[in-house]
Amino acid sequence: MVPPSILIQTITMSDQKKTDFSNVQSGVSSTENIVSPAPEPVQTYTIQKGDTLSSIAQKHYGKANVWKRIFEANRDVIDNPDKIFPGQVIKLPDID
Repeated sequence: MVPPSILIQTITMSDQKKTDFSNVQSGVSSTENIVSPAPEPVQTYTIQKGDTLSSIAQKHYGKANVWKRIFEANRDVIDNPDKIFPGQVIKLPDID
């Protein structure tokens, strides 16, 4: 026996209000291309024994003083520009 303080109610599909979607409209307000172009491929380099950022800069850019740009582009991998290790993979940024 159900205690009198508990009310049980059964709802059938015919008891529920049906949502009216007859006034819903759709459309496109812009023809702007929403797909972003593919990102430019990033050139990488795996540090070898004896490498320094300036030697890598000289080898890849022809300018040893570009090492700072390499360091800035790799702050997520390199904490100290004087402490790089063989096997680290770094990005070689575009320089203009």
